[in-house]
Amino acid sequence: MINILITGGAGFLASSLAEKLLDKEDYFLVLVDNLLTGDSRKIPVHPRCKFIRCDVNNYKDIVAVMTSYRFDYVYHYAAVVGVARTLENPVSVLKDIEGIRNILDLCKNTGVNRVFYTSSSEVYGEPVSLPQNEQTTPLNSRLPYAVVKNIGEAFCRSYKQEYRLDFTIFRFFNTYGPRQSVDFVMSKFLRAALKGETIPIYGRGNQTRTFCYVDDNVESIVNAMEKNLFINDVVNIGNMEEVTILHLAQLIVSIVGSSSQIEFLPPLKEGDMSRRQPDITKMKQLLDRDFTKLEEGIKKVYSSDLFKRLNNTEYVSFK
Repeated sequence: MINILITGGAGFLASSLAEKLLDKEDYFLVLVDNLLTGDSRKIPVHPRCKFIRCDVNNYKDIVAVMTSYRFDYVYHYAAVVGVARTLENPVSVLKDIEGIRNILDLCKNTGVNRVFYTSSSEVYGEPVSLPQNEQTTPLNSRLPYAVVKNIGEAFCRSYKQEYRLDFTIFRFFNTYGPRQSVDFVMSKFLRAALKGETIPIYGRGNQTRTFCYVDDNVESIVNAMEKNLFINDVVNIGNMEEVTILHLAQLIVSIVGSSSQIEFLPPLKEGDMSRRQPDITKMKQLLDRDFTKLEEGIKKVYSSDLFKRLNNTEYVSFK
């Protein structure tokens, strides 16, 4: 049996990863989360999955977990996330540096084979060229969240050099799915459309993003581990198809058949980058199949009982 620790395990992507791994009989999982932003309803209920409420930023908390099990792999997802939350709570974001250090110290001291660190597209800042390549695009964001992710990447490289701890860094671009909270644009727009509420857009909605369906994200990450790919390397995880935020809102309204109107708000002062587009050459090697089309992914979330249950929403029928 292969033992795996997933930090931030009650979050959207971490719990989705856990669900995927539990489809296979080879893995025993321990999920830890302080439930600051996580949701215990997202945690898979399974005999090979154990949840422990734990704050990775507190060494006494996490050392007890990591010395009680011999973990073969560690996925470090735990972090303060969400543009508004990270801008409003920069000190809390900076505290995540301690969690990164704790995880890497304990990984190298307990014989972990490889640590998978979840970074972010935010480290790139405003794009200087597109698509954004892992090796050639400068990391120039000054926001606290992005700075902390960049520091985490530097920690991974340093622990490899000094302690021979293998790593893989995943830079996540916008990913969406049934477990995503309404702090993020896709689920926020979908929830509003399903309730017939106004959909808010900052500025004129001309800023572009790419949207990766969660199955594409998770399958790529699992393959990186199982196929021993991109060891001590960085991989963008996302979708290359750009769409404006205005078009996304209009597409969701159309798919749902909603009566929602779009409301244009003043632009955000910071944190709303004009464009995002990853170079996904490496990810294509991991996924080795066609990416999920945006319309298909939206319909999957829209029809998901899990999405409805997590949002506790009584939906309006428009059709």
